[in-house]
Amino acid sequence: MTHSKQQKLRLATLATERVDEQYRDLDRRTAREVLTALNDAEAQVPIAVSAVLDELALLVEAVAEGIRSGGRLVYVGAGTSGRLGVLDAAECPPTFHVSPETVQGLIAGGRGAVFTAVEGAEDSTEQGVADIERLGIQPEDTVVGIAASGRTPYVLAAVAAARKAGARTAGIACNTNSALGAAVDHPLEVEVGAEVIAGSTRLKAGSATKQLLNMLSTAVMVRIGKTYQNLMVDLAVTNAKLRDRGERLLVRITGCERAEAARALRAAGDRIPVAAVMIARQVDREAAEVLLASHGGRLAPILDGD
Repeated sequence: MTHSKQQKLRLATLATERVDEQYRDLDRRTAREVLTALNDAEAQVPIAVSAVLDELALLVEAVAEGIRSGGRLVYVGAGTSGRLGVLDAAECPPTFHVSPETVQGLIAGGRGAVFTAVEGAEDSTEQGVADIERLGIQPEDTVVGIAASGRTPYVLAAVAAARKAGARTAGIACNTNSALGAAVDHPLEVEVGAEVIAGSTRLKAGSATKQLLNMLSTAVMVRIGKTYQNLMVDLAVTNAKLRDRGERLLVRITGCERAEAARALRAAGDRIPVAAVMIARQVDREAAEVLLASHGGRLAPILDGD
């Protein structure tokens, strides 16, 4: 048997490639019945994700430690997997006021592949290596490969290059015993089973991937002090809606009047944590920034004495 035939045979055995016979009449169902099938299938995703929470927790702590040391979180994927990584990375700066360098997304085929499929890009091992080398990956960085099949050549080559550079590695796959899982320090293999539409991994597999990425980046940001209690306090104030939210957060956190919150926020350069310390401790911006820096950017030890 040729190598190509072996590859095709192995692909056909993957859970993400199976055909679920209970949906064989899907094209004859009403719109409501199709939606019910999709919704019922999606309800299985959080249960499958819960099976890897212990490993995910280890990864969160490792990534947080790396970021505190100046490291980065880098997602690597192709197609839907790559787009989900790029999306999660893009949402971190406005949500948690981190540099765009802190969380990054690489996609096979480059930026254009976010919007238009680049055929064959996922098979390029050379590009996977080149993209990692271009970033100058360091031991403080964490590289997360994302591949529903767990076998995408671009992703496997990228995580191998990252490990060679000394970085931590993780892999998100929707098949167990995957090549990606075997190649990384932190395997996150969530088997969601056959899709309602066979092989369309933008469905359950995509949802599982999105959940894992969302949980990973959010938990990391909590661990590095980007929240106070369960409040998203270190957001970027870039428009009127977010300014209003920032002022309301300051009122809630410090008990000050709205006018004082508005003045402090502007005086703090629109940094909500800095403004909160200025109000609570009655100090100027410089002193507030020093206090925050000495506590790793965390508000709780300053405001609550934790």
